[in-house]
Order: sequence, then structure tokens, then C-alpha cells
Amino acid sequence: MLKILRFSITRTSWHLWGILFLTLILSGCKQVKPQITALPPLPQDPLVQVYFNHSQSAHYTESLRKVTRSGDNLEELIVKAIASAKSSLDIAVQELRLPDIAQALVARHQAGVKVRVILDNTYSRPWSDFTAAEVAKLPERERDRYHESIKLIDRNGDGNLTPDEINQGDALVILRNAGIPVIDDTADGSKGSDLMHHKFTIVDGSTLIVTSANFTLSDIHGDLTKPESRGNANNLLKIDSPELATAFTEEFNLMWGDGPGGKPDSKFGIKKPLRSPQEFTLGNHTITVQFSPVSPTQPWSQSSNGLIGKTLSQAKQRVDLALFVFSEQQLADILEVSHEKGVEVRGLIEPSFAYRYYSEGLDMLGVALSNRCKYEANNHPWQNAIATLGIPQLPKGDLLHHKFGIVDRETVITGSHNWSEAANNNNDETLLIIHNPTVAAHFHREFERLYAKSILGIPIKVQEAVKKQETECPQITEAIDKNIPSTGQLINLNTASQAELETLPGVGPKLARAIIATRQEKPFTSLEDIERVPGVGASLQQKLDGRVTW
Repeated sequence: MLKILRFSITRTSWHLWGILFLTLILSGCKQVKPQITALPPLPQDPLVQVYFNHSQSAHYTESLRKVTRSGDNLEELIVKAIASAKSSLDIAVQELRLPDIAQALVARHQAGVKVRVILDNTYSRPWSDFTAAEVAKLPERERDRYHESIKLIDRNGDGNLTPDEINQGDALVILRNAGIPVIDDTADGSKGSDLMHHKFTIVDGSTLIVTSANFTLSDIHGDLTKPESRGNANNLLKIDSPELATAFTEEFNLMWGDGPGGKPDSKFGIKKPLRSPQEFTLGNHTITVQFSPVSPTQPWSQSSNGLIGKTLSQAKQRVDLALFVFSEQQLADILEVSHEKGVEVRGLIEPSFAYRYYSEGLDMLGVALSNRCKYEANNHPWQNAIATLGIPQLPKGDLLHHKFGIVDRETVITGSHNWSEAANNNNDETLLIIHNPTVAAHFHREFERLYAKSILGIPIKVQEAVKKQETECPQITEAIDKNIPSTGQLINLNTASQAELETLPGVGPKLARAIIATRQEKPFTSLEDIERVPGVGASLQQKLDGRVTW
């Protein structure tokens, strides 16, 4: 048998097989358990600590599935932060379903700590309250969420929920039984904002937990119904800054209003007042925070997406993206300008969103897909497409849930804010811009982990879809070149030719001539200066925001 093996494998592999053979003998021929590959931990900034539930420099054993796996235990970090509270705990999170987090809140509540919780209205009702008829009417995705949560509550797995199992396993029932005040985004008297999408915790008005993860099994550990799952890829920041925590408390109080049973004075969505980005110094570094949404009637540059765009435009060497959704056209246009100047751009997008017709990932790959033979307004595939964008390969059942970008390995864009118009103009969101190389190193390692096992370029299915639309929708091919304004380059109002000005939305020959005449009298120095041009109002100024320079 050994002679047969010797002639069928190479000399090097024979040596390796010999080592394995001896290992099996020394271990009593028992199966050798696979070891978790670990990287050395990176230094943490003392004021801004970074964690990932798929980290390669840590591992833990899940309490429910008893799986030992790579990653930081985000739930444990949240529970420890809650347990440290001495006076107050404010939590704003889209969804809270983990009973250990609920029990930790109850323990602090019973110890005299003031606890307040805000949820999204879609997820503010205990799953155990749903009737069979109501479950049957749920959309498929929500029905899957229901069954996953019920499996968590049903500790003995017999398919029947006892009162004891509900009281100990349904997180929202645990909060309700303890009398912890909870509101959702219907507290303003509406049917709810688009999404109360925040995911932050404020401890004693001084320490923050800001994460991309909801407080659910699927976002932190993995699905009970999918053994291979290790949780949607998410990050968590622990930030010590009373000043920054004050800004988050102001956001919380706007939404909280009078709390449960009070007047409908809570403010969610665009009912909240417009607030500019706030910058805070932590040690030798800075963090800028902005809370969404910003009304679409306001200049785009003042919005959260505008802040993302401003940060991206400062890139000198490279930009790396790991995004759940990327559908904001102007951000893709800004990235293209940077790319044309020599900035390396790499990106990963959640597979279920990466190749939809509205995905800016398609633009970056130089591809356009129509929706019923119509492109989105201002759709603009890159002329010099990149091949460094694609999708990560994740365990079955898991999603890329990050919302981060890294600029020059020094600045991190993160928070709950997806890079979309909905996040910008409708949802309650957190956006952080962190200028800190130590923090950026952690996000860079996570990006490289995902990128190492990614699938880059244009998938065959997308290539086939493009060919199909060329035959079924011949009219849209011309629309890209002629009818849709090119927004890949910012137009300089002081130097652009008449033809270049006419590529701008809402600018025709007459208005282009008026712009040229106005700049000859006095050059433009800001976007507001465009109002000096006869016939230009706030509406056109908004259309030009993010598309012009001076």
C-alpha cells in the first residue's frame, strides 16, 4: 500500500503525508481537530476600540450553538458595556432580539439605572405575540425572521412555546415584563419613518457603542437554522468621549420626546431639524458625526452622503469599500474623478445587491443594466472601468452588512448609514468619519480578509443580461451616450465650454450662455454664486450640487 502511495504522489507531498501519518499514530489514530487560524491582534486606540464578528485575531464559543469560531463576540461586548452603566442607558437599535442583552438591561434597570430603548416599528412587537394567521401574512423574509426567533425562544425544541420560555427567551417580552420604557418611530403620531436604522448605545452619557449590527442572532453570531452561518459581517466601535456621547444623546432625545404615553412630540426622519456635521477631537485624532436624514430640499453637500462624498474626494492614493448597498450616483461619480487622477479603488458589495440595475457597482465595472428598458436618471458607467470590484464569498446564510469605506488607510467612513438615497433622505442613521490610522488599520485588515476570498469583475449572468437588453432595448444604448448627462467629471463653472455646461442637468444653450456671461463679470466662488445667473433658482442649484466646481 505504501509503495503504491509513493509512486502516485510527489516527493514533497510524500513528506507531508508522512508527517500526517505519524501524527495520526501518535494521537491514537483519532481525527485531528482543525485549528482556528489566528492573526496577532492589532493595537487599539485607547479611546476608539474596533471589533469585528469575523475577526481573525480573536475567537470565542457561541453559547447557543456551542460552536468555537473566529471573531469578536459582539454580543458579549454589548452586554459588558450595559453592565458597566451606573446612571443611564439609552439604546436606539432597529431590532433587538437577543435575550441576554435584554436581561442585562433588566439587571441595570432593577439596580436603579435609567434605561430607555428606541426600536423601528417593524420590529417593536414581540414575536411570541404573533398569531398563526399573522405569521402567514408576513413577507417571506420576515417569516424567516419569525421562525429563526421562535427557534431561539423554544429552548427545548418541541415546537411549543411555554410561558416560561417566552418570559426568558423573547427579548421584547423580557423588557416589557420589567417595565423598561420602549418606543418606536410611530411615537411622532405617524405610521413610522422609512427606517429607524440606528444601532447605538449610550452608557452614562460618556461611552458609546456604535455598530453596523442589529442586536440579533443573524447579525452577530449566525442563524440557528443554518449551521454554516457565522453571522452577517459587521463591525462594532467602543468610543470613550463624553462630548461625542452628548451629540448622540441629543439625537436620542429628539426621537424620544416625552417617551411612552407622552405627547406625539417625538421627531423621526425629516421631522428632525437639520444639523450640520459635528467634529470632535479624541486624543490626537478626530471623529465627525452626522445624523440622517437630510431633506432632499436641502443641498446635497450638506447631507450625510455629501459628507461621504467630501471625504472620498480627499483620497490621494486608495479607497477601499465594503458596503451592504451602494446606490448613490453622485458618490460613484466622485470616486470616478478620483480614479481618473490615479487613486486606486477597490470595492466589495453584498451579493444580493451588487448587480441590481441601481447598483453603482455596475457603473464602476463599466456596465449599465436597465429597468424595463429605462436607465436610472444620470446613470453613468465608468469609461475607464475597474476590475477590482466584486462580491465577497461568505458562509451560507450570511450577508456583507458593513457600511464602511477606508481612505488612504487613515480615514474610516462607518456607522449604520448605507450609501443610498433612502439612508440619506429618509432613514434615521448614524454616520461617522474617523481620522485615525490606528482605527483604519483594523478596518483595512477586515477588508483584506473579505477581499482575499472575493469574486471580482462582471459575472457571466450580468454579461448575458447586457447582451439581452441590447437586442430587447436598442433605444437605451444611445441614451447612455447622448441623453444622460455625463457626471463622471465635475464641471468647472469658470472654465467650462458652452458644450460642457450643456451636459449639466437643467442647463440648455441659453442658460449656458448666461453662465458664461455672468462669470465674465465676476468668477464663481461657491455654489451659491450660481444664483447670480438670471433664471437660476434653488431647484437648479440643488441639481448642480455635487456636479460642479469653480
